[in-house]
Amino acid sequence: MSRDDILLEAEMSMEKSVDYMVHEFAAVRTGKASPGLVENVDVHAYGSTMKDIERALKESKIGITPAIDGKIIRLPIPELSEERRKELARSLSKMAEEARVRVRANRRAALDEAKKLKTAGELTEDGFRDVEDEVQKLTDRFVKSIDDHLKHKEAEVMKV
Repeated sequence: MSRDDILLEAEMSMEKSVDYMVHEFAAVRTGKASPGLVENVDVHAYGSTMKDIERALKESKIGITPAIDGKIIRLPIPELSEERRKELARSLSKMAEEARVRVRANRRAALDEAKKLKTAGELTEDGFRDVEDEVQKLTDRFVKSIDDHLKHKEAEVMKV
């Protein structure tokens, strides 16, 4: 693995960590209807009955009880209370912290790979420091991206 491979792999891994968090954020209710609310609800498509879909929605993390009206399933989305908004904001903060931890783990993995190259003699001391600096810049960039996404989503949740 070369220096460029290490940096490219680190960047791709960090990007996946941020993308996963953004995908998780989409499932958080903000007081308005969104297809992202039910995106992660798994239901067997073929041979499913309305009861299977209802059970899957009840067991999901969205916190909305479905109302079945014949062949239609309605998801009544009530206004969020102030307490629920604060709870959602805390939940978002936890998701963001998990994403930061994943980004830092990616940084550690990249630095471990660089250390292996250094001990194998394929990377000089200066080259190692350059890789270290580049990986840190990537880490800072993706942590800032996580913070920006969190700030935006929290503002969306707290908006009355």
